[in-house]
Amino acid sequence: MEGFGFWALAVLAAVVVGMSKGGLPVVGMLGVPILSLAISPVTAAGLLLPVYVLSDMFGLYAYRHAFDRRVLAILMAGVTIGVGLGWATAKITPEWAVTALVGLIGAVFSLRLLMRRGAVEPRTAEVGPGLFWGSLTGFTSFVSHSGVPPFQVYVLPLGLSKVVFAGTNTILFAYLNGIKLVPYWALGQFTPGNLQVAFTLMPAAAVAVFAGVKLVKIIPERLFFQIVTWALLAISLKLIWDGLSAAA
Repeated sequence: MEGFGFWALAVLAAVVVGMSKGGLPVVGMLGVPILSLAISPVTAAGLLLPVYVLSDMFGLYAYRHAFDRRVLAILMAGVTIGVGLGWATAKITPEWAVTALVGLIGAVFSLRLLMRRGAVEPRTAEVGPGLFWGSLTGFTSFVSHSGVPPFQVYVLPLGLSKVVFAGTNTILFAYLNGIKLVPYWALGQFTPGNLQVAFTLMPAAAVAVFAGVKLVKIIPERLFFQIVTWALLAISLKLIWDGLSAAA
């Protein structure tokens, strides 16, 4: 983990992680793929988790007053269940299958949103669907850091404002990343070298958090959700490709 190429990709990965904590949720999923151009995906995932967690601290401060309490409570319960399932099945779960399935779910959902015509009445945040999609968010985030698509399947139809949507996302994933630390540590994902690199990347990630917050505030609401939906489709298609490629 040295050389200009590695550090250039590592800083770029830290920046997209930071921007995701600033309220641009989908870009954070690009962090592991970017860093995987220089090191193995497993090592990249372990290295970036501390960056996610430390960036969460800045995101929590930025959105401390902007979130939906009901949605957050439902999803926190769900992701806790999902992380527990991920930890319990870590040695038997085929990562490629989870990755491809998450990509398929995200692609179908985003295409439905993009082809929808006319305004749709916002849904109520119901407990049953929230626990299901929250559990899937926690499970897929634990296995392959790809929890954003299931989260958006549940939250996008609720009609939250862009700032509340961004804040709810940031706080939920801060909680999710926090509870992943113990099982990741138990599974040997952290090394002193990884932690040293993660702390070195923190300034770039911290600046990117507040850049993301600024972008959320200035982007028009309709355009914000269009960007989120198209980004979800692009990332979902990549997840399908990654999963099927790994299975081949």
